[in-house]
Amino acid sequence: MQVHTKRVYEPKADSDGTRILVDRLWPRGMTKAEAAVDLWLKEIAPSTELRRWFHGDQGNWADFSERYLAELEGNQAAVDQLRQRITAGPVTLLYSVKDEIHNHAELLKAYVLHRR
Repeated sequence: MQVHTKRVYEPKADSDGTRILVDRLWPRGMTKAEAAVDLWLKEIAPSTELRRWFHGDQGNWADFSERYLAELEGNQAAVDQLRQRITAGPVTLLYSVKDEIHNHAELLKAYVLHRR
C-alpha cells in the first residue's frame, strides 16, 4: 500500500495517485482546479474543537496526537473509507498546515497503515 502526504499547495504530480484532502476546512486561496482533489474526506480530519485547541497554542504535539488518535478510534466509518481507497492504489493525503512533520495527515497515515 502506497500512502504519501503532501501540502495541498504543492503542484499535482503523476505519482500522487488518488488525492484526498483530509482537512475539515477548504484550503485558503485554492480553487478546486488548483487543488486537484479527487476526494474531500473532511470527516476524518481532527474535530473543530481539537483543531482550535491545538492551533490556539493551548496544546502540545503529544497531547494533540493522543486526542486525534482517540478521535480516529471512534470514527471507523471514515477510516474504513480511506482504507478502501488505499487498497485500490496509491493515495496522497493532502493537508494545509505549513508544518510538514507535525500535522494530522502524518498521524493519519501511520494510523491507517499500522492499526487494524
